[in-house]
Amino acid sequence: MSDTETVQIPHLGGSAIGHRLGRAYDPSLPTLVMVNSFTTSVELYRPQFADEQLSAAANLLAIEPYGHGATRATYRQYTYWDTAIAGLQVLDALGIPDAFVLGTSQGGWIAARMAMLAPDRIKGIVPLGTSMDFESQRSRELGCWNGVEFCTPAIDALAQPVGDDWVIPTELVDATLAEGMGDDVPDDERAFWHKTHQQNYAGDDGRERLRTSSINLRDRDGLHARLDSVRCPVLWMHGTADRVYSVANAEAEIGLFVSSPQAELRVVEGGQHFLSATNPDVVNAATAEFVDRWK
Repeated sequence: MSDTETVQIPHLGGSAIGHRLGRAYDPSLPTLVMVNSFTTSVELYRPQFADEQLSAAANLLAIEPYGHGATRATYRQYTYWDTAIAGLQVLDALGIPDAFVLGTSQGGWIAARMAMLAPDRIKGIVPLGTSMDFESQRSRELGCWNGVEFCTPAIDALAQPVGDDWVIPTELVDATLAEGMGDDVPDDERAFWHKTHQQNYAGDDGRERLRTSSINLRDRDGLHARLDSVRCPVLWMHGTADRVYSVANAEAEIGLFVSSPQAELRVVEGGQHFLSATNPDVVNAATAEFVDRWK
């Protein structure tokens, strides 16, 4: 697996987008773009890059959203729509004509946005442990978390400038890991994400990117009225142990992809919210089969 690199695109006054290719681009294979979850990085997809079946099925390209990893923008405000546009411009910059998009949590609704913006280029999407709603009362009534309560204390705490020696507090990292991976995160995995988060969110620039990412999560727009513009196949996988978004919500929302030639929900028994990390064997095999079927 290559190291994380950046590619220049014109969006938001000029941006450097953090990304990782599993190997040199092979135009004879389809491409699978992978978009990571809240505050993580391309490192979330280590199990996918390491999977021989998935790597043989597609070029694997992980892209870091605005506010995450190595991605930086000239303009200092951005939304999930900006990341969707950036993902398409990364494909342009790398000479990749079309792609499938897999997204974990926030990556799922970024994948849907990419499909809406470029229906001629996105061949299928694989949302994992996600929601297509805003942080609504409706979703809470269906058993989803209260994202307003989760995000607001951090947004308030990160409001003031900090010094160069600041790094993201480990309790914020642990709170995200608990929601994403459950209570039994292995010690080495927890230590890995402590180190990775503190590298990615350091100094006042890191504080600002973390705060804007938290605002985006809390205050995002819902997609229900737009989902009929997704015209590609959809394979949505959702874990029964997901603490953030419920299976009941996924069951309701998969029916909103009315223009898709096939929109399927697969429920993963015991699966956590960051399904690509906690249940990679299931995700990888299903994704490889999906890409092969619709390429």
